[in-house]
Amino acid sequence: MNDIQGSYNAAAADYHDMLKDLVAKGVAERMMLKYFSETVSPGPIADLGCGTGRVTSHLAQDGLDVFGIDLSPGMVEVAREAYPDLRFEVGSIFELDLKDGELAGALLWYSLVHTPREQLPAAFAEVFRVLQPGGHLIYGYKAAATGAGTYHLATAYGHDVDLDVFLQEPADVATLLADAGFEEVATLTHAPEWGEKQPQAYALVRKSLSL
Repeated sequence: MNDIQGSYNAAAADYHDMLKDLVAKGVAERMMLKYFSETVSPGPIADLGCGTGRVTSHLAQDGLDVFGIDLSPGMVEVAREAYPDLRFEVGSIFELDLKDGELAGALLWYSLVHTPREQLPAAFAEVFRVLQPGGHLIYGYKAAATGAGTYHLATAYGHDVDLDVFLQEPADVATLLADAGFEEVATLTHAPEWGEKQPQAYALVRKSLSL
């Protein structure tokens, strides 16, 4: 079993306390978020799987018109308390309550780490749907050094949880994004920083202007 919503509902407050300042620690994370913020066109941007809003807030401070959506009501409640000037909603990446072409940009910032590979195409297709032509997506994930892999978390953030974590091969991610219709803008894979246990990777892609 992989109880994403229940696990994060339980851990939301402690999750936020532990990770709220994480952007300041990760050089690669800051660099890729800056690349995204300076590349994306003006317009609404959705932080999909926003958690408690740490990246949403970071991008808002960078001047972007950004809001957050997360599956966990507990995470959204903490995000609203922590960042009352920003908009946060409960929702699923697989069924977004957004119109076709509504967004200038979107983030999947470690939002699919608990999602099996066979479900990734559906998530990428839904994001593709809600992006305008030329809209940008940045996808952050845990990279597999050799071959895809998975591990299970029974405890995290000081709580009992039930979460599978999936590691993804950058070449495979690039193929899945291309199959969804995205064009590559930039990719980065880096060795673990500040105590991370795996390499991390980021893919910045866009929906073709011709669509």
